[in-house]
Amino acid sequence: MNAARTKTRLQLAADLRLVVARLGRRLRQQSAGGLTPTQLSILSTLEGSGAIHMGELARRESVAPPTITRIVTALGDAGLVSRTTNPDDARSAFVEVTAEGHEVLEAVRNERTALLVERLAGLDDDEVATLAAALPLLERLVDAPGEPE
Repeated sequence: MNAARTKTRLQLAADLRLVVARLGRRLRQQSAGGLTPTQLSILSTLEGSGAIHMGELARRESVAPPTITRIVTALGDAGLVSRTTNPDDARSAFVEVTAEGHEVLEAVRNERTALLVERLAGLDDDEVATLAAALPLLERLVDAPGEPE
């Protein structure tokens, strides 16, 4: 790979990192249903996994067990998750999203999607087509195993 091409890819990587970070930040600012990013992440994890052990939730979220307990307690107080005692070990519990928790997640997603729909309305048809064509490439960047060749 020649120096000019490397610089171009380096600049593209820097520009892409910046725009993705800014878009992500803008989407996070759009609506969170009154929840913190960590609370939303935990709800999303639970939605995808179903009922799981609190320890497993802490591991998946990369937070300490006392932190998970505190956050799950707050989400439970808000009616967004429910806890049930582990029948095999009364010292531990399983946690899952409630119907209200699913509704909150859906509302947050809908508001964030609406923001993107609004922004896409400001693009012409060729720009929308270019963006649509780029989506599979962006997905490959997200899912790419190992280091780029």
